Amino acid sequence: MQVIDVGDLPEEEMTEGSKATIRWLIDEKLGAKNFAMRYIVIKKGGYTPLHTHDWEHEMFVIKGEGYLTDGKNKIKIKPGNAIFVKPNELHQIINEDSDSLEILCLIPL
Repeated sequence: MQVIDVGDLPEEEMTEGSKATIRWLIDEKLGAKNFAMRYIVIKKGGYTPLHTHDWEHEMFVIKGEGYLTDGKNKIKIKPGNAIFVKPNELHQIINEDSDSLEILCLIPL
């Protein structure tokens, strides 16, 4: 068993998007074989890239409010919301108003 403190991990700028960082909490480096857990922070006015991929993933909003969009429709998200993104579904997270939108994101390895 292992306990990881998010504050002990490097915060990396997301390669696409704007004002968004990512911390890899759990991944294959720790021996995970099925899923990776990531902590994403999007500052006010920031966003993740509008994108698709072949795998599903799940997100959970921890702090702040923002929007989930497919490029056409926007859905308000807030703390306590769980988000399911199907494979090949166009998606993006946008933070228009909160100082910090913080999301836990799980993806398959």
